[in-house]
Amino acid sequence: MLSALWLPVLVSAVLVFIASSIIHMVMPWHKNDYRTVPNQDAAMDAIRPLAIPPGDYMIPRPTTRDEMKSPEFAEKLKKGPVLMLTVMPNGPWTMGSTFVYWFLYLVLVAALAGHVAWGAHIHGDHKAALFHTVALTAFGGYSLGLWQLSIWYRRAWSTTLKSTFDGVIYALITGATFVWLAR
Repeated sequence: MLSALWLPVLVSAVLVFIASSIIHMVMPWHKNDYRTVPNQDAAMDAIRPLAIPPGDYMIPRPTTRDEMKSPEFAEKLKKGPVLMLTVMPNGPWTMGSTFVYWFLYLVLVAALAGHVAWGAHIHGDHKAALFHTVALTAFGGYSLGLWQLSIWYRRAWSTTLKSTFDGVIYALITGATFVWLAR
């Protein structure tokens, strides 16, 4: 199985990597995914002294269920702001490790999609079924987990839907690559 899948897995990962780079660096549809905080400099100046370590945070966050039900906590929610916050390390953004992790993720999704097709005994002779199985499985890997961010963490649905559309493009590339290179 590995010898039959390694070429379409790696080539599809490279092609999706290129497509995602074009989508995020050239195409305009993701440019407004994140808005600027009003009075950004003042907000940064107010937060900086807190020295919040990198990580994910919720504000306000109750420490117990009883606290979550308390009038004091309800007042905090009412008074606001209510935040889900990701703090990243200070300094310039280095994309090298991010690109490596992204590429490894693309390889993982392609390998999983190929494995599903292989397990269903769908190979190069059944091109339509191969495309359908690989593309659908890849779509699940590229897109479906993103919906949780809008459901649970209130990420803008527009951002999730745009990223889901990206996943459709990536899945089509992955499926087409397997049809092209599968043995």
